[in-house]
Amino acid sequence: MDLNTPILITGAGGFIGKNLVATLKTAGYTDLMLFERDDTPETLAEYAARAGFVFHLAGINRPKDPSEFYAGNAGLTETLLSLLDKAGNKAPVLVTSSTQAALDNDYGKSKAQAEQAIFAHGKATGAPVYVFRLPGVFGKWCRPNYNSVVATFCHNSANGLPLSVRDPEYRLPLVYIDDVVASFVAALDGNCTREGDYCVVPVVHETTLGHLAQTIEGFAKNRETLDVPDQTPGSLEQKLYSTWLSYLPADRFSYPLNMHCDNRGSFTEFLHTPAHGQVSINISKPGIVKGNHWHHSKNEKFLVVKGTGVIRFRALDSTEVIEYHVSGDKLEVVDIPTGYTHNIENVGQDDMVTVMWANEVFDPDHPDTFFLPV
Repeated sequence: MDLNTPILITGAGGFIGKNLVATLKTAGYTDLMLFERDDTPETLAEYAARAGFVFHLAGINRPKDPSEFYAGNAGLTETLLSLLDKAGNKAPVLVTSSTQAALDNDYGKSKAQAEQAIFAHGKATGAPVYVFRLPGVFGKWCRPNYNSVVATFCHNSANGLPLSVRDPEYRLPLVYIDDVVASFVAALDGNCTREGDYCVVPVVHETTLGHLAQTIEGFAKNRETLDVPDQTPGSLEQKLYSTWLSYLPADRFSYPLNMHCDNRGSFTEFLHTPAHGQVSINISKPGIVKGNHWHHSKNEKFLVVKGTGVIRFRALDSTEVIEYHVSGDKLEVVDIPTGYTHNIENVGQDDMVTVMWANEVFDPDHPDTFFLPV
């Protein structure tokens, strides 16, 4: 769809709306008509007359009186559609419904009525309609202690509060906000993954309440263990970790590391990964030599990012010393092969900082590190 197309978004300030608006703006859409709860009916009428596409995201989740479900879900939908009809506007309409629409409760019934109105509008006018029955949506900017268990768990964990799990085996389907928004943006060009009459988000994560709580609680502990959560692209844990970080209070963005300091400088482990080893930061004072050891299977990569040094190697069965001169002025990685004793010396006038990667997390019971001068 043309980037200048007028796009109406109801509920633009809500969780899904805020993420959608941010995505459309970064994509270059310039004419976004954002309708909020406090805006007037006249404003909605004006927007409905101009809209080239409608995202109807507004709704009621937790009213004081059940009648508000019908006014805020079915009623507002019917009002919007009547305004489109009155203006003769056959713009495509995308509406967010809920899997609860199949259930016998006031919220579900109000959502089902809204769906019926949208389908009837499409049949009567020929306007394309996209009805998304969403399961639990999670991601940044979702309100905790409202209608998302992920938001509540992330908020509590990030703020040092306990997580309440009534039934650890309770199963729930989840969709990530970025996947939801990607499906919405695709609908702008008429693309939608459908199951019958409904549009669906292609990626749905199935989990249990107990596993969800355990995973989210683990993120805070990772700061102590230095373990990195599973970052497999598209995995539930990757998406949950991104979500958890967004709930950190501003005074908890940072956390200390355990620096092993002596008169030579310091050595500090930074990250541990289950499958890809660890990253550490080594600081050496001028004239200091570190290392003078070799490994059977452990291998490493050294990257000097500040200062000047020389890395020396000697094969165990050789007297020849191999040297690599390194500097923070020209970043280059030096591989540390197995079977070579090696050291690194700071030959500059200032502290030398080296980023070190090892292919395995250090195990004091099996260090695979043997002293031998180069």
